[in-house]
Amino acid sequence: MYKIFVSVVTLICLTFAHASAGTSSGKITMNFDLSQHGSTKTAQVWIPYPVSNKNQTVTQVSIQGTMTASGVYTDASFQNPMLYAKWDSGIQEKKLSFSFHVQRKEVIKNDFPATEAAWDPKDYAPYLAATSLGPVDGEIKALADSITAGKKGVLEKAKAIYDWTCENTYRNPNTNGCGFGDVYRLLKDPGGKCADISSIYVALARAAGVPTREVFGIRQGKKQTQDISKWQHCWAEFYLPGYGWVPVDPADVRKMMLKENLVLSDEKTKAYQKHFWGGVDPYRLKLSEGRDLILNPPQKGEPVNYLMYPHGQVGDTILDWLDPETFSYSIVFEKI
Repeated sequence: MYKIFVSVVTLICLTFAHASAGTSSGKITMNFDLSQHGSTKTAQVWIPYPVSNKNQTVTQVSIQGTMTASGVYTDASFQNPMLYAKWDSGIQEKKLSFSFHVQRKEVIKNDFPATEAAWDPKDYAPYLAATSLGPVDGEIKALADSITAGKKGVLEKAKAIYDWTCENTYRNPNTNGCGFGDVYRLLKDPGGKCADISSIYVALARAAGVPTREVFGIRQGKKQTQDISKWQHCWAEFYLPGYGWVPVDPADVRKMMLKENLVLSDEKTKAYQKHFWGGVDPYRLKLSEGRDLILNPPQKGEPVNYLMYPHGQVGDTILDWLDPETFSYSIVFEKI
């Protein structure tokens, strides 16, 4: 019986690893047409602009359209690149096409060092701080302390909070978009999608003294051509001193549990939970990080919760980025 149990777990792990191993390559095209919003007011869009890093390579960028002005800028707090475009009043045809090629690698970082390097929390202050929707005091602090009781060091605390998040949240398919990550609300009902579940992890980890950040991105397709206009995805990373940033994705654990009708005691659940502790598949693309953003040029109104979707304004009216058809835009993936 023991041998059969081990074989099943091994098969699940190998199958999952084979399905996500290696790299994913494709062309992503974002098309915008704001002509339906009329010509009496100035229209503006800010679009997440992906760049190359050690896990992804972005090439063959193309930007075309009828805009009056455009440019690639970064915000002051997190240096997120963004493509900005503006159409002055009086312009009826408001079109923009933004395309690029991307190759993304699978990330597996779980060969952790035996000892942690010395570090100064002051050097990671932005990744320990509260956000408007992610407190690190009060109930969150008390819960984080309870979860990490008896744990020593960053790694043990990060793992305890990851396990707790996987085991005490759930994916709510009725959540609008990726969720807003309102952690106070989520304390009462810990159900949502990726931005909600990642926000819970980040808030708890920061409250426990673990430098943590959310990564906002979009999933690549697996078919030859796919509409990915609503495929945005958020995961998290914690910083292990002397080792670097480690990806964790409790939201995808809960997504796979819902998709495959799994419970926590199932061996497949345990395999997913193990994989997404330090590992993420190549079928994703990082777009930005950080919360409470002031865009560049500055948008009207409140800070932007996160830059995972395009942000648009016509006059003083903010467009609904969760509704591509009304905004209007489309994002298409083509395998190359």
